[in-house]
Amino acid sequence: MKRLILVISAFLLAVASSQYHAIAGGPPLAANLRVNTAGATRYREVLTTSADEFNAFWEKFKAAVIKSDKDAVASLSKFPIGMSYGIRSIKTKPELLRRFKEVFSKQTDAVKCFQAKEPEKDSANPRKYSIACPDAAGNEVVIYEFERGSAGWKFVRLDNINE
Repeated sequence: MKRLILVISAFLLAVASSQYHAIAGGPPLAANLRVNTAGATRYREVLTTSADEFNAFWEKFKAAVIKSDKDAVASLSKFPIGMSYGIRSIKTKPELLRRFKEVFSKQTDAVKCFQAKEPEKDSANPRKYSIACPDAAGNEVVIYEFERGSAGWKFVRLDNINE
């Protein structure tokens, strides 16, 4: 985003400078200035690629949860998986395999939720997505969180904002 702002600022400065020199009778400086928009284009491509990568990840993760494919879910998770306040985090793959129902069935019906809803991008951080699922009372307070790290997109946290 900073790069895009810099590109736009440079362009506006060039236009203003060119108009000043044209009024003062000098040669337009903008004629000799080339604005590099490659940074802005590259930034847009990164965001698009990131969204495409997340969508591919989400389809795999959702399918694995729906099929109760514990190994696939574990391979799409980053350990330790953070849990709601007062609930011990899940530190390893074997622990996730043992606690699978706790993560995806105890506080919410993740299968039903994942079939009906799509995750939303975090407005403050494009490397994070989350999906809010309803608890037994129908309140969307159970949050599954996903982050993009060096190993790609991963499931990283389950939170209940009521706890």
